[in-house]
Amino acid sequence: MKRTNYAGRTSESQIGEEVVLKGWVAKRRNLGGLIFIDLRDREGIVQLVFDEKQDPEAFEVANECRSEYIIEARGLVRQRSEINPDIPTGKIEVAVQEAHILAKSQTPPFEVKDDVDASEDLRLQYRYIDLRRPEMMKNMKLRSKVASIIHNYYDNHDFMDVETPDLTRSTPEGARDFLVPSRLYPGHFYALPQSPQLFKQLLMAAGVDRYYQMARCFRDEDLRGDRQPEFTQVDTEMSFATAQDIQNMTEGLIKRVMKEALGVDVKTPFPRMEWQEAMDKYGSDKPDTRFGMLINDLSDIVKDSSFKVFSGTVADGNYVRAICVPNGADHYSRKDISKKEEYIKRYGAKGLAWVKVTADGYSGPIAKFINDLAEPINERLGAHEGDLILFVADSFHVVADSLGYLREKIAQEMDMIKPNQWNYLWVVNWPMFEYDEGFGKWIAAHHPFTMLNEEDLHYLEDGEDPHKAHAQSYDIILNGNEIGGGSIRIHDPKVQEKVFKALGYTKEEARARFSFLIKGLENGMPPEGGLAFGFDRWVMLLAGADNIRDVIPFPKNSKGVEPMTAAPGTVDQEQLDELHVDVQKENKD
Repeated sequence: MKRTNYAGRTSESQIGEEVVLKGWVAKRRNLGGLIFIDLRDREGIVQLVFDEKQDPEAFEVANECRSEYIIEARGLVRQRSEINPDIPTGKIEVAVQEAHILAKSQTPPFEVKDDVDASEDLRLQYRYIDLRRPEMMKNMKLRSKVASIIHNYYDNHDFMDVETPDLTRSTPEGARDFLVPSRLYPGHFYALPQSPQLFKQLLMAAGVDRYYQMARCFRDEDLRGDRQPEFTQVDTEMSFATAQDIQNMTEGLIKRVMKEALGVDVKTPFPRMEWQEAMDKYGSDKPDTRFGMLINDLSDIVKDSSFKVFSGTVADGNYVRAICVPNGADHYSRKDISKKEEYIKRYGAKGLAWVKVTADGYSGPIAKFINDLAEPINERLGAHEGDLILFVADSFHVVADSLGYLREKIAQEMDMIKPNQWNYLWVVNWPMFEYDEGFGKWIAAHHPFTMLNEEDLHYLEDGEDPHKAHAQSYDIILNGNEIGGGSIRIHDPKVQEKVFKALGYTKEEARARFSFLIKGLENGMPPEGGLAFGFDRWVMLLAGADNIRDVIPFPKNSKGVEPMTAAPGTVDQEQLDELHVDVQKENKD
């Protein structure tokens, strides 16, 4: 039998028509002479009715069916006697005249429903069953819809869809590379691309002018809820474009995706926020602007305080900053605040000072030291009776990271974030360089191919401090999540050489690592720039999912393992020998 339409799209307009449907048995109810089966396919569920008196052969098929069997059924669409308002097909049913079992199934390891009671690893082990759940299928359809809109949008704006290699040379781009040993060249390795960055710049040198790609990227880094070792990036590049041109193009895409995928109108142009303001007021370079509770600097107020932690911090050239939690005095106990203090120590904070605002001044551990400063502090923070004030005194990044975390955590705990908000904004004017404590050296805040602001180029000259420079870079933020970033690129080889020098590369080291890019710069590279979206993360936010794994068909778990295929796995010695690779045995002593 040839299928006439999807089960979930069967509608009232088809009443009286004969249909042929195929799908999975979601639920079966035997009422004696009647059997009801909820038939599921990717579009949803429709109720099938099997009547023993009317169609005994079809009834026998239904009697044999079990959960997740695949069947085909031919019958007439008719009005349901009892409407089910919970499903789109709830007003109709199909009276089955003929049916066949196409495939049988073992009892599934968990129920195929949205509120599933199963561990994530079990769901990932049986991902093909997990994806049948309506919530997961909805996410996959959204992912496909957004990808289709992206392709259509860039195709209609004269961009060329160009593929770049997945086997390339290892270059330092921030995270660890995944390496692939070469069989033909013993001791040599390909690297899977962390991004197509260098290739898309060279495509501009080739005259492609406008490029885009749904690119697969690979980074061997620590995993978390919004990160995977392999992911999809919406990669773009434009020749002869300003940062404003690229941002306008990106806003047009976002506006179209929001309207066509979610039916939501977003207002453009998006707000633009300086990186410094984001760090000062929100404690983050990806500020969540859906609520207030901004960070305020109190260094000038407390610099002569009798509380030596505050005055000493300011005297050392550091900062005392605070947030005011509206109505937080009753919400948070001393024990609650102590837990917050323990958490922010991971950011380097030495402690968390606090007071509660009362009608008679402050109460709390440090109240006696700063009660005389209550009026200017309250005025600066907008604090009122019943509020809680949290202070952190330390270096710029420790204060920003600690208060930025507290601000977002408290907003979630106190339900300050209203639903259905879509706050997009640009964070611009980033520092060109940042100091990486882990590596103990200066690195590029975005990447080393980012163009500086024209007025900051002098910082690259001998005798100047390059770390004061800012870059023509920009991130696109949604509700406190970075979903994309880009920059105007360096197209002058002399500037690129100076940036490499500022990063600690000798001329020889730079040539050894990036010779193909430098040659491209020396052979006619146009002024150009671009941007890349984290496609998976964006779809996660659009879907309202809590974890990026819920919008990726076959993701890795939090340990970097893909439970369904048990990857990564071992290989036999013959394969290793062909690759000239020796594997050290783990020392269990």
